[in-house]
This record gives sequence, structure tokens and C-alpha cells, in this order.
Amino acid sequence: IIIGKVIVVTDCGDIEIELFARETPKACKNFVQLCLEDFYNGLHFHRIVSEQFVQTGDPTNNGDVGESIYELDESGKGKAFEAEYHSRLKFSQRGLVACASQNNMSDSRFFITLNRLDALNFKHTIFGQIVGNTIYNVLKIAELEVDDNDRPVYPPKIIRTEVIVNPFPDIVPRKKTVSDSNIKKRKKKENKNVLSFSDEIEENSEEI
Repeated sequence: IIIGKVIVVTDCGDIEIELFARETPKACKNFVQLCLEDFYNGLHFHRIVSEQFVQTGDPTNNGDVGESIYELDESGKGKAFEAEYHSRLKFSQRGLVACASQNNMSDSRFFITLNRLDALNFKHTIFGQIVGNTIYNVLKIAELEVDDNDRPVYPPKIIRTEVIVNPFPDIVPRKKTVSDSNIKKRKKKENKNVLSFSDEIEENSEEI
């Protein structure tokens, strides 16, 4: 039984994601609603760590900022939400989709694994998996040239997202606001400490 499916259309090809909506409902609902709101359209895969993961979901395209549908402020922007863990969901294979969590909190930023990454177990919410041959489009992204900070020289882009099976029929997408566009205009700054879980994988100690 498929209880959630989203296709992320990128300029490297489609990426088909089946959602673990029963196991991690909060993360899945956040992802689905943001997809329905076209939040991810135009965003870059801003980080590629060889043999580990590719990452996207930041509206500034530099890893500093995330969005959520929970606890909205007056401008309609949501706050990060608590991470969800499930005993059956572990980083045991490539193609897993997980929140790029910080301090046990999650938002719109997510990554797709390229290998087994045991050091990340119960530190990041796994909310889906790549299915079918679309994993090869993820591998295309992973092969792109990056700089010394793991940022792609020519960043691949999400063109649009398509919710094929919506496990949350009660979702009501938010209307576009001025703040939605302003967030993309924030001054970008280099922050090497943001979501640096490649170090976590190597050291298997420091929590994000």
C-alpha cells in the first residue's frame, strides 16, 4: 500500500519519493504541504558530499534557512518542528530521504543518501525513500563538480514538485505572501557549520 508519493522534477531528471507517512507523519505533512505550495520550485541542490548525500530545501540556496508549516508567525512563516524517529527507519541503504535536522529540530531542508550512513541513525528524521530507476537521477546530481565547501559549481535545480498520492487530504495550502518572496532575497553568507553532518559521519560523535 502506497500511502504517499511525490515526484521531484529536476533538471537532472525526475526523482520519485515514497513517503513514510505512518512512521513520520509530521515531517511528511510538512514536505507534502510545501510541495503543494510550490515552495521547492526553483531551489538548488546546494550541497553534495561525495558517497554520502545530496541536499536541498533552503530558499536561500546556501544551507542557512529552512521553512515549515507549523507554529506560523504573523507573516505566515513556520517554525522548525521536533524530529521524529522510528525503530524501523535507519540509514541502512542509499536512496533514503531525511530532514537535515539541527538540534533535534527539522524544517524544509532535506537530503538523499548515497550510501549506508549508520552514524546518522536516530539523529535525522527519515521520511521517505527513492523508488525505481529515479535513483540514477540522484546519482547524476551526486557526480557533479563541487568546490572546497561541497557546493556544486553548477547547482542542479528543482523545477517543480508533483504530489501524486497525498496522504493528508486535510491540507490547505497557504496563500503566497510578501514574506515568501523576501526570504529568497536575504543576504547570503558562508556558514561552514550549517548542517555539517558529513563531519558527524566521519567522527560518529558530534550531534547537529
